[in-house]
Amino acid sequence: MRADPYVIEAGAGRPVVLLHAFPLNASMWAPQREQLSSSWRVLCPDQRGFGGSPLPHDSRPSVDTLADDLAAVLDAKRIDQPIVLGGLSMGGYVAMAFWRRHRERVAALVLADTKASADSPEAAVNRERIATEVVTARSSAILVTEMLSQLVGPTTRAQRPLVHGRVKALIESAPPHAVAWAQRAMAARPDSLDDLRTVDVPALVIVGDEDEISPVSDAEEMARALPNSSLVTLAAAGHLAAMETPDDFNAALKEFLAGLPE
Repeated sequence: MRADPYVIEAGAGRPVVLLHAFPLNASMWAPQREQLSSSWRVLCPDQRGFGGSPLPHDSRPSVDTLADDLAAVLDAKRIDQPIVLGGLSMGGYVAMAFWRRHRERVAALVLADTKASADSPEAAVNRERIATEVVTARSSAILVTEMLSQLVGPTTRAQRPLVHGRVKALIESAPPHAVAWAQRAMAARPDSLDDLRTVDVPALVIVGDEDEISPVSDAEEMARALPNSSLVTLAAAGHLAAMETPDDFNAALKEFLAGLPE
């Protein structure tokens, strides 16, 4: 069943689409929208069930479904030119699915704090456990207990209380049914390493050096697979590098965007 995603948009010009991490929403990209919108048209959709986007009844959990949601957004906004597509964590999974399904609509790819590998059987079982628990409890509080310390790095936990608090608030506001749907979608995603080897557009891989969920080794593996890529490692940043060290993240992104062919 089709959703009509809510999209936060700013600026004008060449389109840049940024896909948010789990279990957050498009508001995580505020520093990027602020700095990029003077030169680019920045679009940040809320994934199904998060932020302002609905979760249609009985929709099948799949990153492919989220990729098709984005294609529908581009159609609705009459964006025909290929986009610069970026995704962080779960957003990266969706970006890779979008490449598989709609590659003709991609001019460049940005993969941040994500990985190309599929879940291990143990990780998939854990996702289902969490999906069941949040729906049963009607609360996403378990994610604060189990995920918050992994989502941000030790430097942020020690020195950036406002960022830490913002991430905690976003996790607490995540609707349980959206959390469960997304967990099941991520558990079912395929390995995307071979897909990355087919990427014939410029690509940027960004990773925080304190990322515990998608560590530097995962970023290096993706960068090796991508035929035309650069890798940027950000110091003192964890899994949510775009929020933890936004100036450094934006500098890397701006440099990449400035080097793209017209």
